[in-house]
Amino acid sequence: MSPRLIFVGAPGSGKTTIGKKVAEKLNLSFLDVDSEIEMDEKITISEIFVKKGEPYFRELERNKISELLKSFDGVLSLGGGSILDESTRNALAIAPVAWLKVSSGEASSRVGMGLSRPVLMGNVRSTLVKLLEERTPFYEEVADWEIDTTGKSIDEVVQEVLLQTSEVN
Repeated sequence: MSPRLIFVGAPGSGKTTIGKKVAEKLNLSFLDVDSEIEMDEKITISEIFVKKGEPYFRELERNKISELLKSFDGVLSLGGGSILDESTRNALAIAPVAWLKVSSGEASSRVGMGLSRPVLMGNVRSTLVKLLEERTPFYEEVADWEIDTTGKSIDEVVQEVLLQTSEVN
């Protein structure tokens, strides 16, 4: 058992929003790794970062992704930084991965001040530019295809994903 489709991308790219819609269209379950971690830990991701630090969060994330890759057969959305972990990148080979690309400008307007996104605290736009520069090679490495969400409606992106999904399956 493994996910039917996995979404990766920067904060604000639409992984959760698009993932839920695609799962609904495909009549599949949807899970967001960050939400699963919050349920397990009974605190928010931001609180985990503040109270226990990013390394602790990344370990939780790596373990949760590993577990879900073996036990979940729906649509899965990963946290934006999950692809920084080499073992996670390698493990993603078992399922189709869609990289939702987004410009730093649009991502920053989508996430606002980043209060619920600990890696974006401070200057959101400049932090996003830096994150995109750092993470793009990893997104490229794991992605079976990429879809640019910049300037597109949710429905447009969902249709593009469904078209790609039908070509894969």
